[in-house]
Amino acid sequence: MILKCSACEKKFVVPDQAITANGRLVQCGSCGNKWKQFPIRTEIKKPFINEKTENEKKIVKAKSPKPKKKRVKKSRELSLYSPEYLAKKHGIKLDNNPNNSSIKKQNKVSFGFYNSLIMFLVILIALSKGLHFFQDFIVQKFPVTEFYINYFFESISNMFEIWKNLISNY
Repeated sequence: MILKCSACEKKFVVPDQAITANGRLVQCGSCGNKWKQFPIRTEIKKPFINEKTENEKKIVKAKSPKPKKKRVKKSRELSLYSPEYLAKKHGIKLDNNPNNSSIKKQNKVSFGFYNSLIMFLVILIALSKGLHFFQDFIVQKFPVTEFYINYFFESISNMFEIWKNLISNY
């Protein structure tokens, strides 16, 4: 059955079983107009047997509804997950060759947080030991630095004492 919206003149195809004899409230999908739809009756009048008219000679058959055409989905040129689509649309480049990706992962050098922390402490200790070794030479050349160097080593010895006390108490 074909329904027509009275507001926007848009036509809709509805199955005949959807509209009962009591009617049904329908709504236009385009403009939102609502109305009560009753079944549309198409009656073919049969001429009387006694009457001989042109209608009797030409029998009009009711048109059967056309079969619905199945919509064929257009296939995309590129799949949503293909490397070409991802590179074109989102700028993501994927390498399909698994051998190349494993080689790249093996060549990648990652030092890590804890390794960086240990390296920082080793460098700090090496610099403080070097400063302790050259302390007299630096003080002779730059007498102003004697106060700062002594303060630095006193602070380090205080930190070691704090750590010793923490470890010994627990």
